[in-house]
Amino acid sequence: MSSNEISAPSPELVTVTVPELPAPAVAFMTETMQAALTRSEHDRLALDLPAFNAVELRAPVLADARPASQPLRVAAWNAERLKYHAQSVELVAGVAPDILLLTETDVGMARSGNRHTTAELAAALGMGYVYGVEFLELGLGDPRERAWHANETNAVGFHGNALLSRLPLRDAALIRLDDGAVWWLEAEGDQRRLGWRMAIMATVETGQGPVLAVSVHLESKSDTEDRARQIERLLAVVEAHARDGMPVVIGGDLNTNDLLELVPQDWLSAPEEREPLFARMAEAGFEWQAANTGDDTQRSRPDGTPLPPFCRIDWLFARGLDASSPRTVPALDGAGSAISDHDLIVADFSVRG
Repeated sequence: MSSNEISAPSPELVTVTVPELPAPAVAFMTETMQAALTRSEHDRLALDLPAFNAVELRAPVLADARPASQPLRVAAWNAERLKYHAQSVELVAGVAPDILLLTETDVGMARSGNRHTTAELAAALGMGYVYGVEFLELGLGDPRERAWHANETNAVGFHGNALLSRLPLRDAALIRLDDGAVWWLEAEGDQRRLGWRMAIMATVETGQGPVLAVSVHLESKSDTEDRARQIERLLAVVEAHARDGMPVVIGGDLNTNDLLELVPQDWLSAPEEREPLFARMAEAGFEWQAANTGDDTQRSRPDGTPLPPFCRIDWLFARGLDASSPRTVPALDGAGSAISDHDLIVADFSVRG
Protein backbone atom coordinates (compact mmCIF):
# COMPACT_ATOMS: atom_id res chain seq x y z
CA MET A 1 0.00 0.00 0.00
CA SER A 2 1.46 3.39 -0.96
CA SER A 3 1.47 6.39 1.37
CA ASN A 4 -1.38 8.09 -0.50
CA GLU A 5 -3.56 5.04 0.16
CA ILE A 6 -3.17 5.24 3.94
CA SER A 7 -6.53 6.25 5.35
CA ALA A 8 -7.27 8.07 8.57
CA PRO A 9 -7.31 5.69 11.58
CA SER A 10 -9.89 5.24 14.28
CA PRO A 11 -9.25 7.46 17.31
CA GLU A 12 -7.55 4.67 19.29
CA LEU A 13 -6.58 1.88 16.89
CA VAL A 14 -4.50 1.79 13.68
CA THR A 15 -4.49 -1.50 11.77
CA VAL A 16 -3.13 -0.54 8.32
CA THR A 17 0.27 -2.13 7.67
CA VAL A 18 2.88 -0.99 5.15
CA PRO A 19 6.39 -2.24 4.29
CA GLU A 20 7.83 1.21 5.00
CA LEU A 21 6.38 4.28 6.69
CA PRO A 22 6.62 7.37 4.46
CA ALA A 23 8.74 10.28 5.66
CA PRO A 24 6.92 13.58 6.19
CA ALA A 25 7.00 15.96 3.24
CA VAL A 26 9.08 19.13 3.50
CA ALA A 27 5.93 21.23 3.11
CA PHE A 28 4.29 19.38 6.00
CA MET A 29 7.31 19.99 8.26
CA THR A 30 7.33 23.68 7.35
CA GLU A 31 3.61 24.01 8.11
CA THR A 32 3.99 22.16 11.39
CA MET A 33 6.87 24.31 12.60
CA GLN A 34 4.78 27.42 11.97
CA ALA A 35 1.54 26.11 13.49
CA ALA A 36 -0.03 27.45 16.66
CA LEU A 37 0.53 25.34 19.78
CA THR A 38 -3.13 24.44 20.23
CA ARG A 39 -4.83 21.08 20.51
CA SER A 40 -6.89 21.67 17.38
CA GLU A 41 -3.78 22.35 15.33
CA HIS A 42 -2.02 19.34 16.82
CA ASP A 43 -4.88 17.01 15.96
CA ARG A 44 -5.34 18.43 12.47
CA LEU A 45 -1.67 18.01 11.61
CA ALA A 46 -1.15 14.66 13.32
CA LEU A 47 -4.15 12.99 11.75
CA ASP A 48 -3.01 14.29 8.36
CA LEU A 49 0.42 12.61 8.57
CA PRO A 50 0.42 9.22 6.78
CA ALA A 51 3.05 7.78 9.12
CA PHE A 52 0.68 8.17 12.09
CA ASN A 53 -1.98 6.23 10.21
CA ALA A 54 -0.16 2.93 9.65
CA VAL A 55 2.39 0.57 11.16
CA GLU A 56 5.49 -0.79 9.47
CA LEU A 57 5.56 -4.59 9.26
CA ARG A 58 8.46 -6.83 8.22
CA ALA A 59 8.09 -10.59 8.57
CA PRO A 60 11.02 -12.68 9.83
CA VAL A 61 13.14 -13.86 6.90
CA LEU A 62 13.22 -17.37 8.35
CA ALA A 63 10.58 -17.66 11.04
CA ASP A 64 11.67 -20.04 13.78
CA ALA A 65 9.51 -23.01 14.76
CA ARG A 66 9.23 -23.51 18.50
CA PRO A 67 8.15 -26.89 19.91
CA ALA A 68 5.19 -26.78 22.26
CA SER A 69 7.39 -28.02 25.10
CA GLN A 70 9.75 -25.02 24.87
CA PRO A 71 8.92 -21.86 26.86
CA LEU A 72 8.46 -18.58 25.06
CA ARG A 73 11.11 -16.05 26.05
CA VAL A 74 9.92 -12.44 26.11
CA ALA A 75 12.07 -9.37 26.79
CA ALA A 76 11.13 -5.71 27.15
CA TRP A 77 13.56 -2.84 26.81
CA ASN A 78 13.38 0.94 26.63
CA ALA A 79 16.43 1.38 24.41
CA GLU A 80 16.53 5.20 24.77
CA ARG A 81 16.72 6.01 21.03
CA LEU A 82 18.55 2.72 20.27
CA LYS A 83 21.67 4.75 19.50
CA TYR A 84 24.25 2.02 20.06
CA HIS A 85 23.66 -0.58 17.36
CA ALA A 86 26.45 -3.13 17.90
CA GLN A 87 26.17 -2.97 21.68
CA SER A 88 22.38 -3.33 21.52
CA VAL A 89 22.67 -6.37 19.25
CA GLU A 90 25.06 -7.95 21.74
CA LEU A 91 22.79 -7.18 24.71
CA VAL A 92 19.63 -8.59 23.11
CA ALA A 93 21.40 -11.60 21.57
CA GLY A 94 22.73 -12.43 25.02
CA VAL A 95 19.21 -13.05 26.36
CA ALA A 96 17.96 -14.61 23.06
CA PRO A 97 14.30 -13.55 23.24
CA ASP A 98 11.66 -14.99 20.93
CA ILE A 99 9.80 -11.67 21.31
CA LEU A 100 11.32 -8.29 22.13
CA LEU A 101 8.99 -5.49 23.27
CA LEU A 102 10.98 -2.40 22.35
CA THR A 103 10.34 1.25 23.23
CA GLU A 104 12.04 4.55 22.33
CA THR A 105 13.50 3.76 18.92
CA ASP A 106 14.41 6.28 16.22
CA VAL A 107 14.02 6.48 12.48
CA GLY A 108 15.98 9.23 10.76
CA MET A 109 17.05 11.16 13.88
CA ALA A 110 20.44 12.89 13.94
CA ARG A 111 20.98 11.80 17.55
CA SER A 112 21.03 8.13 16.45
CA GLY A 113 22.91 8.57 13.18
CA ASN A 114 19.82 9.11 11.00
CA ARG A 115 19.33 5.34 10.92
CA HIS A 116 16.25 3.11 11.06
CA THR A 117 17.35 1.68 14.38
CA THR A 118 14.57 -0.93 14.69
CA ALA A 119 15.07 -2.33 11.19
CA GLU A 120 18.82 -2.59 11.70
CA LEU A 121 18.47 -4.34 15.07
CA ALA A 122 15.88 -6.77 13.70
CA ALA A 123 18.03 -7.60 10.67
CA ALA A 124 21.08 -8.25 12.82
CA LEU A 125 19.08 -10.56 15.09
CA GLY A 126 17.20 -12.34 12.28
CA MET A 127 13.84 -11.13 13.57
CA GLY A 128 10.76 -9.60 12.00
CA TYR A 129 9.18 -6.50 13.46
CA VAL A 130 6.21 -4.18 13.78
CA TYR A 131 7.11 -0.51 14.20
CA GLY A 132 4.87 2.48 14.88
CA VAL A 133 5.48 6.19 15.29
CA GLU A 134 4.80 7.64 18.73
CA PHE A 135 6.14 11.12 17.99
CA LEU A 136 7.26 13.18 15.04
CA GLU A 137 10.20 15.03 16.57
CA LEU A 138 10.29 18.63 15.35
CA GLY A 139 13.76 19.25 16.73
CA LEU A 140 16.92 17.38 17.61
CA GLY A 141 15.62 16.02 20.92
CA ASP A 142 16.10 16.86 24.58
CA PRO A 143 18.47 19.64 25.78
CA ARG A 144 21.48 17.30 25.87
CA GLU A 145 20.78 16.01 22.37
CA ARG A 146 20.23 19.51 21.01
CA ALA A 147 23.64 20.53 22.33
CA TRP A 148 25.44 17.42 21.13
CA HIS A 149 23.93 17.51 17.62
CA ALA A 150 23.73 21.25 17.01
CA ASN A 151 23.83 22.15 13.30
CA GLU A 152 22.78 18.61 12.33
CA THR A 153 19.51 17.74 10.60
CA ASN A 154 16.99 14.94 11.08
CA ALA A 155 16.46 12.94 7.89
CA VAL A 156 12.96 11.82 8.97
CA GLY A 157 12.19 12.61 12.62
CA PHE A 158 10.33 9.50 13.86
CA HIS A 159 10.47 8.24 17.44
CA GLY A 160 8.41 5.19 18.30
CA ASN A 161 7.93 1.70 19.66
CA ALA A 162 8.30 -1.76 18.18
CA LEU A 163 7.68 -5.45 18.61
CA LEU A 164 10.37 -7.81 17.29
CA SER A 165 9.80 -11.54 16.82
CA ARG A 166 11.58 -14.65 15.57
CA LEU A 167 8.15 -16.19 15.11
CA PRO A 168 5.42 -15.41 12.56
CA LEU A 169 3.43 -12.23 13.15
CA ARG A 170 -0.13 -11.31 12.19
CA ASP A 171 -2.87 -8.79 13.02
CA ALA A 172 -0.40 -6.00 13.82
CA ALA A 173 -1.85 -2.78 15.22
CA LEU A 174 -1.04 0.46 17.01
CA ILE A 175 -3.08 1.49 20.07
CA ARG A 176 -3.27 5.16 21.04
CA LEU A 177 -3.20 5.47 24.82
CA ASP A 178 -3.99 9.13 25.39
CA ASP A 179 -5.50 12.16 23.67
CA GLY A 180 -2.09 13.33 22.47
CA ALA A 181 -0.59 16.82 22.28
CA VAL A 182 1.13 16.62 25.69
CA TRP A 183 4.53 17.40 24.13
CA TRP A 184 2.95 19.95 21.79
CA LEU A 185 1.03 22.03 24.31
CA GLU A 186 3.93 21.99 26.79
CA ALA A 187 6.63 22.58 24.18
CA GLU A 188 8.02 25.86 25.49
CA GLY A 189 11.49 25.22 26.89
CA ASP A 190 11.15 21.52 26.05
CA GLN A 191 11.39 19.32 23.01
CA ARG A 192 8.51 19.86 20.60
CA ARG A 193 6.69 16.77 19.37
CA LEU A 194 3.60 15.82 17.41
CA GLY A 195 1.86 12.60 18.45
CA TRP A 196 0.40 10.30 21.08
CA ARG A 197 1.66 7.76 23.59
CA MET A 198 0.92 4.35 22.16
CA ALA A 199 1.39 0.59 22.21
CA ILE A 200 2.26 -1.87 19.44
CA MET A 201 0.26 -5.12 19.36
CA ALA A 202 0.50 -8.29 17.27
CA THR A 203 -0.49 -11.93 17.42
CA VAL A 204 2.58 -14.18 17.50
CA GLU A 205 2.28 -17.77 16.27
CA THR A 206 4.17 -19.86 18.82
CA GLY A 207 4.66 -23.58 19.24
CA GLN A 208 2.10 -23.38 22.05
CA GLY A 209 -0.47 -21.61 19.88
CA PRO A 210 -1.18 -17.92 19.20
CA VAL A 211 -0.14 -15.39 21.84
CA LEU A 212 -1.13 -11.73 21.79
CA ALA A 213 1.97 -9.60 22.50
CA VAL A 214 1.91 -5.89 23.34
CA SER A 215 4.77 -3.37 23.63
CA VAL A 216 3.66 -0.38 25.68
CA HIS A 217 5.06 3.03 26.63
CA LEU A 218 3.11 5.20 29.07
CA GLU A 219 3.45 8.96 29.30
CA SER A 220 6.27 10.31 31.47
CA LYS A 221 4.55 13.67 32.00
CA SER A 222 1.78 12.01 33.98
CA ASP A 223 0.50 11.02 37.40
CA THR A 224 -0.82 7.76 38.80
CA GLU A 225 -4.42 8.31 37.69
CA ASP A 226 -3.36 9.30 34.18
CA ARG A 227 -1.24 6.16 33.87
CA ALA A 228 -4.20 4.08 35.06
CA ARG A 229 -6.40 5.69 32.40
CA GLN A 230 -3.86 4.83 29.72
CA ILE A 231 -3.85 1.20 30.90
CA GLU A 232 -7.65 1.14 30.76
CA ARG A 233 -7.53 2.24 27.12
CA LEU A 234 -4.97 -0.45 26.40
CA LEU A 235 -7.01 -3.17 28.09
CA ALA A 236 -10.19 -2.20 26.22
CA VAL A 237 -8.45 -2.95 22.91
CA VAL A 238 -6.68 -6.05 24.22
CA GLU A 239 -9.95 -7.55 25.42
CA ALA A 240 -11.47 -7.08 21.96
CA HIS A 241 -8.57 -8.93 20.31
CA ALA A 242 -7.68 -11.68 22.80
CA ARG A 243 -10.75 -13.76 22.03
CA ASP A 244 -11.39 -17.38 23.06
CA GLY A 245 -8.97 -17.17 25.95
CA MET A 246 -5.90 -16.26 23.84
CA PRO A 247 -2.89 -15.83 26.16
CA VAL A 248 -1.53 -12.29 26.41
CA VAL A 249 1.86 -10.85 27.35
CA ILE A 250 2.26 -7.10 27.83
CA GLY A 251 5.50 -5.32 28.58
CA GLY A 252 7.32 -2.05 28.42
CA ASP A 253 8.05 1.25 30.11
CA LEU A 254 5.16 2.19 32.39
CA ASN A 255 6.92 5.14 34.07
CA THR A 256 5.74 3.94 37.50
CA ASN A 257 7.83 6.52 39.33
CA ASP A 258 5.44 6.80 42.27
CA LEU A 259 6.72 3.43 43.47
CA LEU A 260 9.55 5.44 45.01
CA GLU A 261 7.09 6.20 47.80
CA LEU A 262 7.15 2.50 48.72
CA VAL A 263 10.01 0.53 50.21
CA PRO A 264 11.75 -1.52 47.47
CA GLN A 265 10.44 -4.78 48.97
CA ASP A 266 6.91 -3.69 48.04
CA TRP A 267 7.62 -2.77 44.41
CA LEU A 268 6.92 -6.32 43.32
CA SER A 269 4.54 -7.52 46.03
CA ALA A 270 2.22 -4.52 46.45
CA PRO A 271 2.78 -1.88 43.73
CA GLU A 272 -0.97 -1.18 43.53
CA GLU A 273 -0.67 0.68 46.84
CA ARG A 274 0.90 3.59 44.92
CA GLU A 275 0.20 2.81 41.26
CA PRO A 276 -3.48 1.99 40.59
CA LEU A 277 -2.67 0.67 37.12
CA PHE A 278 -1.60 -2.57 38.80
CA ALA A 279 -5.05 -2.95 40.32
CA ARG A 280 -6.55 -2.46 36.84
CA MET A 281 -4.25 -5.13 35.44
CA ALA A 282 -5.11 -7.54 38.26
CA GLU A 283 -8.84 -6.99 37.73
CA ALA A 284 -8.32 -7.95 34.07
CA GLY A 285 -6.61 -11.19 35.10
CA PHE A 286 -3.00 -10.17 34.55
CA GLU A 287 -0.17 -11.27 36.83
CA TRP A 288 3.29 -9.75 37.28
CA GLN A 289 4.97 -11.20 40.37
CA ALA A 290 6.46 -14.26 38.65
CA ALA A 291 7.43 -12.33 35.49
CA ASN A 292 9.55 -9.63 37.16
CA THR A 293 12.26 -9.17 39.73
CA GLY A 294 12.13 -6.60 42.50
CA ASP A 295 15.11 -4.66 41.11
CA ASP A 296 15.03 -1.11 39.83
CA THR A 297 15.28 -0.76 36.04
CA GLN A 298 16.83 2.71 35.73
CA ARG A 299 20.47 3.69 35.52
CA SER A 300 22.68 6.71 34.92
CA ARG A 301 24.08 7.29 31.46
CA PRO A 302 27.79 8.01 30.85
CA ASP A 303 27.11 11.76 31.27
CA GLY A 304 25.81 11.14 34.80
CA THR A 305 22.12 11.65 34.06
CA PRO A 306 19.60 10.81 35.32
CA LEU A 307 20.46 10.85 39.01
CA PRO A 308 19.15 8.36 41.60
CA PRO A 309 16.94 7.44 43.37
CA PHE A 310 15.79 4.83 40.87
CA CYS A 311 12.87 2.41 40.96
CA ARG A 312 11.25 -0.24 38.78
CA ILE A 313 9.44 1.44 35.90
CA ASP A 314 9.66 -1.39 33.31
CA TRP A 315 7.34 -4.39 33.66
CA LEU A 316 6.09 -7.63 32.11
CA PHE A 317 2.47 -8.80 32.61
CA ALA A 318 0.89 -12.08 31.54
CA ARG A 319 -2.54 -13.69 31.37
CA GLY A 320 -3.07 -17.33 30.49
CA LEU A 321 0.70 -17.87 30.76
CA ASP A 322 2.91 -19.17 33.54
CA ALA A 323 6.04 -17.06 33.98
CA SER A 324 9.43 -18.26 35.19
CA SER A 325 13.10 -17.24 35.34
CA PRO A 326 12.64 -13.46 35.43
CA ARG A 327 15.80 -11.38 35.11
CA THR A 328 16.73 -7.71 35.05
CA VAL A 329 19.73 -7.41 32.72
CA PRO A 330 22.05 -4.37 32.95
CA ALA A 331 22.05 -2.31 29.74
CA LEU A 332 25.83 -2.03 29.59
CA ASP A 333 28.38 -2.46 26.84
CA GLY A 334 31.52 -4.57 27.16
CA ALA A 335 33.37 -1.72 28.86
CA GLY A 336 30.64 -1.28 31.47
CA SER A 337 29.16 1.93 30.00
CA ALA A 338 25.39 2.37 29.87
CA ILE A 339 23.79 2.15 26.43
CA SER A 340 20.37 3.20 27.78
CA ASP A 341 18.97 4.72 30.94
CA HIS A 342 16.77 1.59 31.27
CA ASP A 343 17.83 -1.99 31.90
CA LEU A 344 16.36 -4.87 29.91
CA ILE A 345 13.87 -7.23 31.54
CA VAL A 346 13.16 -10.80 30.44
CA ALA A 347 11.20 -13.89 31.50
CA ASP A 348 10.11 -17.26 30.11
CA PHE A 349 6.43 -18.07 29.57
CA SER A 350 4.46 -21.27 29.04
CA VAL A 351 0.82 -21.44 28.03
CA ARG A 352 -1.24 -22.42 31.03
CA GLY A 353 -2.80 -25.86 30.61
